[in-house]
Amino acid sequence: MKNTTLCYIEKDGKYLMLNRNKKANDENGGKWIGVGGKFEDKESPEDCMMREVREETGLTVTEHRYRGIVTFVSDRWPTEYMHLFTVSRFDGEVCECDEGSLAWIDKKQVKNLPQWEGDRIFLNLIADEHPFFSLKLTYTGELLTGAVLDGKNLEI
Repeated sequence: MKNTTLCYIEKDGKYLMLNRNKKANDENGGKWIGVGGKFEDKESPEDCMMREVREETGLTVTEHRYRGIVTFVSDRWPTEYMHLFTVSRFDGEVCECDEGSLAWIDKKQVKNLPQWEGDRIFLNLIADEHPFFSLKLTYTGELLTGAVLDGKNLEI
């Protein structure tokens, strides 16, 4: 089981999105996601998120919210616990990212980008100011086959 973070950085009604288009054999290849990555030894979720934001964007987080935990179950990859954050304040300027192309995308347009189907579920939860949540997403290949929010099945 792996632990990761994913962070949506907000500014002027936009999210800083990462188009995963630079790494070979990337399970997120071709998709638009927030920024984040795998935990290093002794890191808390906040430590990991802040380090990954700094490494991938050059920004320093000054205000964030821990929004929920997403459990990914897949027939292709190991189960993953992803700790989900939003950032509303930061310092610095966006730099080049070695994992893909960064772009500020209007929040209303994010749903039109190529992304995992389950990402739309947690992005809607964030937009709706849903309290801290636990979301389980089950995939067969790239097809979302199940979604459970706070222990209750969602219609997909």
